Amino acid sequence: MGDVGVLKKKTMICTPLIGQSVEQMVSEMKKAKMEGADLVEMRLDYINDFHPQRDLQIILRNKPLPVMIVYRPKWEGGQYDGDEHSRLEALHLAEELGADYIDIELKEDVASIFIGKQKMDQHSTCKTIVSCYVDGMTPPIEGLSCCVARLQSTGADLIKLVINATNITEITKIFHLLSHYQMPLIAYSIGDRGFMSQVLCPKFGGFLVYGSLEGSPVSGLPTLESLRQAYQVQYINEDTKVFGLISKPVGHSKGPVLHNPAFRHLNYNGIYVPMLVDDLKEFFSIYSSPDFAGFSVGIPYKEAVTGFCDELHPLAQSIGAVNTIIRKPSDGKLVGYNTDCEAAVTAIEDALRERRYPNGEASLTSPLTGKQFVLVGAGGAGRALAFGARSRGARLVIFDIDFDRAKSLADAVSGEVKHYEDVVNFQPEKGAILANATPIGMHPNTDRIPVAEETLSDYQLVFDSVYTPRKTRLLKEAEAAGAIIVSGVEMFLRQAIGQFNLFTGGEAPEELMREIILSKF
Repeated sequence: MGDVGVLKKKTMICTPLIGQSVEQMVSEMKKAKMEGADLVEMRLDYINDFHPQRDLQIILRNKPLPVMIVYRPKWEGGQYDGDEHSRLEALHLAEELGADYIDIELKEDVASIFIGKQKMDQHSTCKTIVSCYVDGMTPPIEGLSCCVARLQSTGADLIKLVINATNITEITKIFHLLSHYQMPLIAYSIGDRGFMSQVLCPKFGGFLVYGSLEGSPVSGLPTLESLRQAYQVQYINEDTKVFGLISKPVGHSKGPVLHNPAFRHLNYNGIYVPMLVDDLKEFFSIYSSPDFAGFSVGIPYKEAVTGFCDELHPLAQSIGAVNTIIRKPSDGKLVGYNTDCEAAVTAIEDALRERRYPNGEASLTSPLTGKQFVLVGAGGAGRALAFGARSRGARLVIFDIDFDRAKSLADAVSGEVKHYEDVVNFQPEKGAILANATPIGMHPNTDRIPVAEETLSDYQLVFDSVYTPRKTRLLKEAEAAGAIIVSGVEMFLRQAIGQFNLFTGGEAPEELMREIILSKF
């Protein structure tokens, strides 16, 4: 399988601190150390009524770990709006008092002036970081390379480049820079589409990765805990294979907390990250490297992504939906699979069998045979459920907000199609199965259910593909009405086990993955 990586050059984990008082900054430094940070980035421009002589001594005398000092002016996106000479004097004072790093801006010749004065002090051990924030549209790689060359020309010890990616495809420019420059480089994108630039920084040789304090979320940043526990970035190296969830949105995904510990458990050198994708065609044309070895596929791309696969597994082809893609090492071709189908249907079957045969007696016949199966949603997850239920002999009734999509699926599985607006008045057969394959009830809109509450007592079992929250309002109401309930968490676990087997070519640690599900969801 390949051994878990050991970093040749350690990538440090840095926590940005924006406390409004010196006391808060000192407290958060200690908290950052406890949560696993290697250093902190301290934003002096956020401190109210900041007095350099008084406050820097308190901060630096109490530092429990290395400190990077930043005093960002408004003209570079910061909070400081005072005299420039006073700002630079404060930074020089921080250097004298024991700061480990000083971050200074490239613009306005500030960096050259600061470094020139710093070099006159031959006893200083403080390292200078010269930074540049690229505002607006991310330029081509040639433009970013010119910017990095300007940063290097200042004579800085380290250089820092920050972009604001509007598309995940722009992140590859960051990876290119990290891989090709010999001097220590900090490079990343802010915002939700920049998340991957943080987590994969160690793979491409970045100097540090940023992580936020627990309880103080920052857009586009993982938490310190997730970097250490879920992603375990300390083990990522240049040989690490990248897997990820292609979806929009991706914030709800629990895949990283499930797949990454499973990789580590088997000493498999892989990392699983969320990928907020806006355009499938552009994404697959840019992320064509063997490093990106496989993908999970979520809402809303499970059907559309079939057009970007070079090959489809027969089940995925018949369903017309893919939730797993593997890049073949031999030729780079993308092969699409569907692990949703068996995951959902076996979860439903096992729940019915457990109620019917509590002592575990075997039954060769599926408990779905001959049952009315009411399906709300005809997208990727709905198609997987429909084909799975049909293969077990169930009779399908399908609702979807897109009638033509519902009719197409109904025709494919010899089912019955109904108009979506009729779902609230639909009266099922006694003992029918209800499956929700829409996002209705997903966090944060957790107060909705897709059917009329008074009909829930007619269903023997209710399944919800939504897994955040674990027990949706639909499942709570169904349980109160006496129905067997099956959470989307069970489907998620089973499809993830199937994906893991495809990702690694080995056997998933099912017991460990179930333990994670029970503790984290």
